[in-house]
Amino acid sequence: MTPRTTTILALAVLLTAAGCARAEAPQTAAAPTGTAGRQVVKTPDSTAGPTCTLSQFGGERFDLTSATVGFSQSEKEANPFRIAETKSIKDEAAKLGIADLKVTNAQSQFSKQITDVQQLIAQGARLLVIAPLNSDGWEPVLQQAAAKKVPIITVDRKINAKACTDYLTFIGSDFYEQGRRAADKMIEALGGKGKVAILLGAPGNNVTTERTNGFKDRVKEKAPGLTISFEQTGEFAREKGQQVTEQLIQSNPDINGIYAENDEMALGAVTALKGAGKQPGTIKIVSIDGTRSAVQAIVDGWLHSVIESNPRFGPLAFETARKFLDGEGIADKVIISDREYDQANAKDSLGEAY
Repeated sequence: MTPRTTTILALAVLLTAAGCARAEAPQTAAAPTGTAGRQVVKTPDSTAGPTCTLSQFGGERFDLTSATVGFSQSEKEANPFRIAETKSIKDEAAKLGIADLKVTNAQSQFSKQITDVQQLIAQGARLLVIAPLNSDGWEPVLQQAAAKKVPIITVDRKINAKACTDYLTFIGSDFYEQGRRAADKMIEALGGKGKVAILLGAPGNNVTTERTNGFKDRVKEKAPGLTISFEQTGEFAREKGQQVTEQLIQSNPDINGIYAENDEMALGAVTALKGAGKQPGTIKIVSIDGTRSAVQAIVDGWLHSVIESNPRFGPLAFETARKFLDGEGIADKVIISDREYDQANAKDSLGEAY
């Protein structure tokens, strides 16, 4: 055997071993199967307003499977919530046989999202599903959609407009209630006393406003001994959450709890606490979302609890559209029911997180 042949064989062995190593790498928890992890409409839903029918809206019935359907994603898909949200829309469209689903991503730029949706309308979209970046500033899109009688379903965030006229309905969580539930978990963790910091979400949308107000109102109502001593936006981003928490540790070394308005900021806070030499559970962290990494952080002792905000909008969005096209009345809000994760259920529930 020549030296060259020996070298080639050695390289082949190394490549084969590398391939095996990749194949045998530890896997994350299995994705939900069946109905596990799917959104469930909250019932009875006392927050839903008047219903809207196809005749009231003024549109025409069409076949979803042969129509052009547009989905506008707002943020970069570095966030597990956005990844799961887009995947759910694509998967359900494929399951239903929707042949022409057009998906855009605004890359966290509101001006781009407006342009994206305008282009979807120009390309003949008969139905729009939009995950809005901001709640205001949608007038150009709404005017164009109304002129062509294109129904709009907004998911996750609301737009400030008139249901059944400017858009069809909003599908998502009760964000104010999420804030209240997060406050309950923080009160539980701290025994109703201590100093708490809030990592605020991005400004300009209803999610941040309602999660903040819900938390503060509940603390005021149930725990006068709990002081909110620090608030700063982390923009729903992990890196920013880490930076803000690093500042927090310096300016408020006696802080007892952190309320993060999404899991990405909470995980950024964990990184900051680790860097500062803190031990798991020294500072109680409560967050909202339900990503797999955050649920794992509960198992590991870094997070106290997480209030879910389920991003799997595909089945409910298209079911709502189908009912509307069949002439059924659609409420102006379709509110989903969210679970909680804590030490009691986190380990067993990893497979249902996203």
